[in-house]
Amino acid sequence: MTAGPSFATLLERFFTQRLMHQRQVSSHTIASYRDSFKLLLHFVQKRLHKAPSKLALEDIDALLVGAFLDDLEATRGVTARTRNLRLTAVHSFFRFASYEAPTHSAHIARVLAIPSKKFTRTLVPFLSRPEVDALLAAPDQRTWSGRRDHALLLVAVQTGFRLSELTGIRRDDVVLGTGSHVRVTGKGRKERCTPLSKASRAVMAAWLREPQRAPDQPVFPNARGGQLSAHGVQYLVAKHVATASQTCTSLARKRVSPHVLRHTTAMDLVQEGVDRSTLALWLGHESIETTQIYIEADLEMKSKILDKTTPPGGKPGRYRPDDALMAFLKGL
Repeated sequence: MTAGPSFATLLERFFTQRLMHQRQVSSHTIASYRDSFKLLLHFVQKRLHKAPSKLALEDIDALLVGAFLDDLEATRGVTARTRNLRLTAVHSFFRFASYEAPTHSAHIARVLAIPSKKFTRTLVPFLSRPEVDALLAAPDQRTWSGRRDHALLLVAVQTGFRLSELTGIRRDDVVLGTGSHVRVTGKGRKERCTPLSKASRAVMAAWLREPQRAPDQPVFPNARGGQLSAHGVQYLVAKHVATASQTCTSLARKRVSPHVLRHTTAMDLVQEGVDRSTLALWLGHESIETTQIYIEADLEMKSKILDKTTPPGGKPGRYRPDDALMAFLKGL
């Protein structure tokens, strides 16, 4: 087999040329793929006792990648969804390697043939209107952080922005007055504008009059005027959910994350009769097929459909105990 680029060379080219230069993927995609390969290389080093910079492409074969994925589930307790996310990063690299190192095509094909793991898709979680009202009332608006959190939560549940979109909003992205809206750059570096409701516009106008803590700070800064981290947003959501659950007990039974607020926006739009293509545009989805999960989760819509139909007639039966032997066999 003709010697080609080393694994280290290919991996560096994959990040710098393929992801950053050619595809210009977001920093979040870079971070996700980086973390996937850090985990993989730590695993390979333990298995092969070989430094990552000394690896050859053929060292990382399908059996080793499969063992790595199994180890993630066994030792780290990751879900099938997270396992598949790590596999996506590996597949993306090996597709790139197929062009850079064609002499390894058979080896690469075996890695690319590793299938994603199937898993049960649960219905998307979302909040009811009373739960949203309780959550929005939770921040103490007598404090700076409380006013920030109230504005952030309101914009989150009204716009359906992703967490990264929410924390990345700058003051120039917010347009108030006639045609008020917020401009964000989402997945695939796609820019979109989302209108603000009357209530959101009023809250944002008041919040933007607050003194800045740092020059050119984001709309929703941390205490030092910098950008809120993902962990910071998750913390403040959890804090206010805990407060809100004291008055709205149903919140205590739910696991609420920033992404659940996005799902809540989507479900509100679905229940208001917004069609799938408009919903996909609002949420910044690549395909309208992604919005199907909200249709499936809308029990209220299904109930309305049932009310409009004529269900088949039924007659209650009368219980009769089985023969003892048949009951035994059924119980096996």
